[in-house]
Amino acid sequence: MHLTTEVLERPEHAQAPAHAAATVRERAPAPSRSIEVPAAQPQIWFDGKFISTDAPEAPLTTHAMHYGTAVFEGIRSYATADGGAAVFRLPEHLERMRKGADMFGIDFDVERAGRAVLDTLRANGHRDAYIRPLTWMGTGSIGLDVDPLSQHLMVATMAKVVHLGGARTRLTVSPWKRNPATSLPPLKLSGAYVNSILAKREAKQRGFDEALFTDDKGYVVECTGANVFMVKNGEVTSVEHRDALPGITRDTMIALSGAASREVTLHELLDADEVFVCGTAAEACAIDVLDRRVFGDNPVTRELSALYAQVVRGQDRGYAHWLTAV
Repeated sequence: MHLTTEVLERPEHAQAPAHAAATVRERAPAPSRSIEVPAAQPQIWFDGKFISTDAPEAPLTTHAMHYGTAVFEGIRSYATADGGAAVFRLPEHLERMRKGADMFGIDFDVERAGRAVLDTLRANGHRDAYIRPLTWMGTGSIGLDVDPLSQHLMVATMAKVVHLGGARTRLTVSPWKRNPATSLPPLKLSGAYVNSILAKREAKQRGFDEALFTDDKGYVVECTGANVFMVKNGEVTSVEHRDALPGITRDTMIALSGAASREVTLHELLDADEVFVCGTAAEACAIDVLDRRVFGDNPVTRELSALYAQVVRGQDRGYAHWLTAV
């Protein structure tokens, strides 16, 4: 569908999260002025207490260190016009994290994690911030049986992290294939990201900024850490693939643009008028080059990116339900 910037009602795509996740948003206090001054030494929330970033809390026999048995999320908070800050779509991120934790049998409390996120932002005085919660399997066994292992949770916040923020973003098709969903579920399981690291490294070695995964049939999957959209004749299309991460930013962009969601071939992507990728860190990033294909000035992407910036900062009250006050 054509892009519109006048969507004020709650989109149908933005389904109400599970009750436990919803309470994270409902119980959030009003913005606090105490978050305006960043802490000189950022702290990390670890199993209910704050520690310094260099505190040695993970033994060398930690299971996740050996086998990648950890689950993480990438979340963002933004400074708002009222002088406070808000976390964007916090319940949805934590609900997806819970699904990943369930894969390992990790007891993940969504409400506890939500409180930890807000407490860490306040403790560090961060407004525009990247938030990294991580839950993992600790010590107890060095084998593949995870049942006897300890379980841990940490939350770190850091100054705004920009992914693919260059003036000209160059994308290349990777020789690596994305982990199939029949082998690894498309969730943020730490070990699965070796796939992305290999593809990203290979792309950078060839002078590109990011790698694009395709499948054996020539369909586009996603990038190493972002979902893919294309624009053709003013119509916005979201690339859909069963092996791709169900991106929360992707869901947001579909709601804001009214984009159709379907499988897309690499040939179609190369024939598009515009291509952009999106993710929590990338936000909405226009692709200037896809291998030898050079795109134009990306007017639809720029318009959608501007709308997204308004929404995450609370400037469009039609989407206030996506914000959790810090």
